[in-house]
Amino acid sequence: MQIFIKAAEQYNKIVIEKIDKAGKTEKDPQRELNGSKPVTRSESFVKRWRRTAVTRCLKGETISTPRRRHSRSEDKYESDVQMLGDSCDKLPILHILALNALDLSAPASDILVKEKGPCEARRRIWIQLSGHPGSLTPAGPGTLWKRLHDCNESEMYEKLMKDSAVGIVPKFYRKLEFKGELFVEIRDLLYDFCDPYVLDIKMGTRTFLESEVSNNVARKDLYLKMKALDPSAPTPEEEKELAVTKLRYMTFREELSSTCEFGFRVEAMKLRGQPVSDLKKVRTKNELTQTFDRFFNGNPKIRRKMLERILDIRRQFENSSFFKSHEVVGSSILMIHDECKVGAWIIDFGKTRKLPDGVGVTHRNPWKPGNHEEGYLFGLDNLIDVVRSACPKK
Repeated sequence: MQIFIKAAEQYNKIVIEKIDKAGKTEKDPQRELNGSKPVTRSESFVKRWRRTAVTRCLKGETISTPRRRHSRSEDKYESDVQMLGDSCDKLPILHILALNALDLSAPASDILVKEKGPCEARRRIWIQLSGHPGSLTPAGPGTLWKRLHDCNESEMYEKLMKDSAVGIVPKFYRKLEFKGELFVEIRDLLYDFCDPYVLDIKMGTRTFLESEVSNNVARKDLYLKMKALDPSAPTPEEEKELAVTKLRYMTFREELSSTCEFGFRVEAMKLRGQPVSDLKKVRTKNELTQTFDRFFNGNPKIRRKMLERILDIRRQFENSSFFKSHEVVGSSILMIHDECKVGAWIIDFGKTRKLPDGVGVTHRNPWKPGNHEEGYLFGLDNLIDVVRSACPKK
């Protein structure tokens, strides 16, 4: 990605130099008669060619110098062609695309986000099901920007790109700053699907860091949150104090869903056309199976493909040196299908931490303060079992 950025800067410098030089040539008289801002013929030619090049590249077409669209002298036209030729000789088309698609001042324009074809309208329906509102935004063809709430996440992505498990996580491109905020640019996993079904599965028996619950001071605000979710949840002592600790509240919240018993919970789901909101109290195996039945839409072929993908994720997770040396807290598995294609990836590494020296985890044992177990593989084992249950018997 740094090569692309450097190439974009070099190409931009070349074009500016050429346009400045061309600015001394004859102006377009028709634009002056119309009262428009004078633009040299060469400058206009370059801008038009760059737009054409990007559009054709996105459509997979061969890039060539565009034809003349209005009369001009042969000498002037040949001068313009030579100007483009000089620039193109110095930079290949991928670097020219980098200048347009990776203009780092803002997310990509419509010309880069929109795609022609039968799925154009459906591809442009971009969704964020869960997480911090507004933390994701489309950035270009097949990529998105994710706002960093923890700078640790970019470091985790960099490590994963060098790990054997690189195929089960979104591709990471770069870390960047925009308007004082930090982002990572990663693969948009929805890009290759048409109006997909999406399921966000929060993994593990523990979705909070030990450091988050190290403070044993009882808090009234957490007590009020607990009462709002379940008025009968506080113990007599907690009712007397009108306060609970952070650990007590976080553990209580995990018990409301299937997290504690099964090691995963359904965080969010989108069926074709709309998100599903009635998921907060899905906790029994029967309820989980019914939820997956809805997600698969009764398609046994899709269910079999998804099961194969989840089994592969488990295999790669178990063999990964990265996952053997990290606790993976608050991460999800994102499952996607559009009744034709199927995909699943591990996402969200903001709370992933390297294990202390000399500490190992199974990702299956129960958590006790200090042992760093988070139950990720325990949850994955149960997730596979539920997906199998959702599949019709032969």
